Amino acid sequence: MESSTPSRPQLVNWELAASSAAKLSPPGPQLRAGEIAAAVQNLRELADASVGHVHRITGLDAARDLRDSELLIVDRASWAKANTQSFQTLMAPALEELLRTKGEHLKNGGAAVSGNVTGAQMGAILAFLSSKVLGQYDPFVPSRNGPGGRLMLVAPNIISIERELNVDPTDFRLWVCLHEQTHRVQFAAAPWLKDHMREHISQLTVGLVDKADGLSERLAGALKSISPRQGGSQNDDDGVPPQDSGVLSLLQDPEDKARLSHLTAVMSLLEGHANVVMDAVDSSIVPTVKTIRSRFNARGKSRGPVEKLIRRLMGLDAKMRQYSDGARFVRRVVDAVGMEGFNRVWISADNLPTEKEIHSPDAWITRMGLQPVG
Repeated sequence: MESSTPSRPQLVNWELAASSAAKLSPPGPQLRAGEIAAAVQNLRELADASVGHVHRITGLDAARDLRDSELLIVDRASWAKANTQSFQTLMAPALEELLRTKGEHLKNGGAAVSGNVTGAQMGAILAFLSSKVLGQYDPFVPSRNGPGGRLMLVAPNIISIERELNVDPTDFRLWVCLHEQTHRVQFAAAPWLKDHMREHISQLTVGLVDKADGLSERLAGALKSISPRQGGSQNDDDGVPPQDSGVLSLLQDPEDKARLSHLTAVMSLLEGHANVVMDAVDSSIVPTVKTIRSRFNARGKSRGPVEKLIRRLMGLDAKMRQYSDGARFVRRVVDAVGMEGFNRVWISADNLPTEKEIHSPDAWITRMGLQPVG
């Protein structure tokens, strides 16, 4: 009689995560079929038009050719499902390491239950986020056009916010596209960046899942590490804001702490740079840009206490701090050495700013040996 080989424990039920995310995602604003088709076409046209503006503002020649990546106009459920693929790709090394080192302690039955719980939790988180995200560039999951990743614009959310703010739809959509297309251009300008980030994320999540006590805590800690959070408003002595104690409690190894600090700096750079490009447009490009900026920035003040709590617990407020910290770094560097000098950051990983340099841009300028312009 042939012996059957026991199946490997599934530490995260990715199929359940995807189906839960799709099922729990709210539907968005009601639109007729013709309105949906018109909105999708309009977003595609504006996304294409925004590339030329990104090229002019950034001076990055990578904006001329983005054919190895893909532009997708998606609904909330599709965005949530797509992100389960991203997490699966990013967490694969950590889960493989956990199975290799502690697989004998993971009973198939218990692992299945834990995997289902974790999958359902991930689906619920992504469903919540699906109504908040306007767009996202995902460099880690290859597109149908090649290895360059995929840009997703979440049409229901863009339409919902433009209606809420009572702003010109075409202007608002172009404004959003400028930010998201900048991320696409960043990774095209620095083709090494995707693998660099993936390696650091993998190393960090492997360390996190190995150090936490329970499977759920290991996976939760690893997921949090992918989007580093910063808590508090006071700075440490070295000028770097203290990070969330929930993540730091899992980081006993100085190398892990350094990786988290590095990823925080990289994310601040990417988000800040995209915000600077978005804010560089004037009324000749987006006629109502001042109104859009004012109403969009004021929107966060109207959130209810429950949503504010959820956003804080999920690190979304820290995400906004990454936008502002990174934007201050980019503006200071560009003011001092010009956009060409700033673009040295895309040449190699050695040129990426540290977390301390994000808060002290002149230190990065000095390290790069750049001279002030004009």
